[in-house]
Amino acid sequence: MKRAPLWRAVAALAVIATSLFLAFTMSPRLGLDLRGGTQLVFEAGDTPTVKADAAATDRAVQVLQRRADALGVVDPTLVRSGEKRIIVELPGVLDSRKAVDVIGRTAQLSFHAVEGVDTTGKGLPDEQGQRLALGPAVISGDGVTDAGARTDPQQGPGWFVTVDFREPAAWQKLTGEAACQPMGDPKRRVAIVLDNKIISSPGVVQETPCRAGQSGGRTTITGDFTAQEATDLSVLIKGGSLPVPLTVVEQRTVGPTLGADAITASAKAAVVGVALTAVFIIVIYRLVGLLAAVALAVYALISYAALVALGATLTLPGLAGFVLAIGMAVDANVLVFERAREEYGAAGAIRAKGPKAAGLGQALNRGFKHAWSAIADSNVTTLIAAGLLFWLASGPVKGFGVTLSIGVLASLVSALLITRVLAQWIIDRVPPKVSGLGSVGRIRIWLTARNPDLMGRRRLWSAVAVGLLAVAFAGLAVKGLNFGVEFTGGRIVEFATSRPVTADAARKLVAEAGFPNAVVQSAGNAISVRTGQISGDDVARIQQALGDGVTKQREELIGPSLGEELRRNALIALAVALAMQLGYLAVRFRWTFGVAAVAALFVDAAVVLGAFAWMGKPIDGVFLAAMLTIVGYSMNDKVVVFDRVREMWTAQRAAPFAQVVNGAILQTVPRTVNTGLGALFILAALAFFGGDSLRDFAIALLIGIVVGTLSSSFVAGPAAIELERRSKKAPPEPPKPRARRTREGSGAVV
Repeated sequence: MKRAPLWRAVAALAVIATSLFLAFTMSPRLGLDLRGGTQLVFEAGDTPTVKADAAATDRAVQVLQRRADALGVVDPTLVRSGEKRIIVELPGVLDSRKAVDVIGRTAQLSFHAVEGVDTTGKGLPDEQGQRLALGPAVISGDGVTDAGARTDPQQGPGWFVTVDFREPAAWQKLTGEAACQPMGDPKRRVAIVLDNKIISSPGVVQETPCRAGQSGGRTTITGDFTAQEATDLSVLIKGGSLPVPLTVVEQRTVGPTLGADAITASAKAAVVGVALTAVFIIVIYRLVGLLAAVALAVYALISYAALVALGATLTLPGLAGFVLAIGMAVDANVLVFERAREEYGAAGAIRAKGPKAAGLGQALNRGFKHAWSAIADSNVTTLIAAGLLFWLASGPVKGFGVTLSIGVLASLVSALLITRVLAQWIIDRVPPKVSGLGSVGRIRIWLTARNPDLMGRRRLWSAVAVGLLAVAFAGLAVKGLNFGVEFTGGRIVEFATSRPVTADAARKLVAEAGFPNAVVQSAGNAISVRTGQISGDDVARIQQALGDGVTKQREELIGPSLGEELRRNALIALAVALAMQLGYLAVRFRWTFGVAAVAALFVDAAVVLGAFAWMGKPIDGVFLAAMLTIVGYSMNDKVVVFDRVREMWTAQRAAPFAQVVNGAILQTVPRTVNTGLGALFILAALAFFGGDSLRDFAIALLIGIVVGTLSSSFVAGPAAIELERRSKKAPPEPPKPRARRTREGSGAVV
């Protein structure tokens, strides 16, 4: 036991040193929403001859990779998702039409002998519109080894494409048979077909010998190409044919300026939020609060180092998760400090004895020991929500699940290792009042003096909860939910203008461009246009209609099938989250506690949904991240309350259960208030600095945390009392004590 502090100090130094090394030697991987670029999600389809299974999709990934490389995209990312989907990230590519046309075209390339002019109307038109009857394909796209765009001043102006063949004999045979036909005869031509369209049908030059054909395995495609057209064609030919057709089901494009602004805004929110939280915790807990603030800085370092070490992609919602987790990291410190205050007060040691305070070190150790159960249970519930986000969410919201998970684990290291090492080193060297643990705090003193019987009015609190539910459901019925394109499918485009444009003026211009049903919103120099399934050319037409000086900042396309899938996954995520929370609490506590907590969570979720319905805020992937975070945070709060109920019920076997619940709520109020304020500082900073998307995220969490904090006492508490009363006619037996030594009355309000 004497060596434990030493080993903790060594471990803390090792963690800090490793984190510093990783932070300064590795760079973070920014998502496209932070560095700018285009993300495409393709879905493979079946053909009569090829089934779109994992193997075919993997071959398609290889073709897309070659095309992206040929386009000169720096650091493209292509991965298969599931069996039929491919996620393509193209940093720096802001022309989504070009990205889709060049990267995602099926590009079935083939070379045919021309059998003559077609008179039935079934042939393919050549460059001049004359229909040609073609023989079977002699060479397919797989027979091409290389292609390139070229220009040669000696051959005249313009660009051409050179093609190299894998099997020179096939090309030699094809040109040799054509060379046997007279000059000017259509049969002397070779048709090059791309996606069932003749892109070139050159005649074999007179010098080509009959039967012998052209040797060397190379040909040249001409056709008055521009430099861009020649480059695009060579990319398609060189990349080869896709084994299966691909359909774009999701597309996101973000300009680099918008990404840089998002990073700046998030950095401001982090600095301001952390500063306010640090000041608050220092004011409340004095010296140990200062040590906790230092540990918070170390927490930020550990989280960042873990992100870069794991190669996790940092997205805009991920930044929000990183900032939010700082506020949640305060919770473990508050739990320990409040428990240490209780232990010190219960021992009757609130008095100064010379320059040192007797028993502060022991109280702090007991605080860490007794708070561990609540810390572990509450963090597990948050990890459940974060895991569901990673499993069921898509796009940047996955990054939120990753950063939130890393943040939760890093907060445990920060509070239980870094804070403990610092506090134990200094706690017995300072007076009790300076330490911050020598006083039970003003809130606890006030509660002790008043000792309000909150559970005596549980019917009133239940009636208030029912009233809130009625208001929320009225909002859902009257206003409905404003589902974003992620859940409905469609396209949303955000433009920046050189001068302010009113919403009415922008709406009129978009309608004149041919989109009268588009939802157009304007705020200063920003215009947002939301429509159904329109093409990239339609987006260009809208941009042109809005006038000069308009630039596209962000674009998002969700296919109808994917929108339905995301909406279904969102409902599954919420249902699974509630079910898993219920199951976890039933195992760790009692089933009655679990049902009571989930009932309170239902109230929390309904109130947030109702508030967003009344305000007309969008329901999208970021909102899903907020809702699951609310579920985790709110359950975190309820776990702390029920953990204290379990402990007090074990120690006070003869007391009525309602009295036990009331006492547990009063004892955890200081922790609840201090933790909630710490999180609210962070969220207020996010709402003020974070931009539109993060502002809605912060508003949802602000509502959810306030309601969730209140529901832990005024919904979950009365529900647990009623469930315990109904579960047994006789007074319920307290749960079995845990396998640890407990002191009668430990942690009582003093």
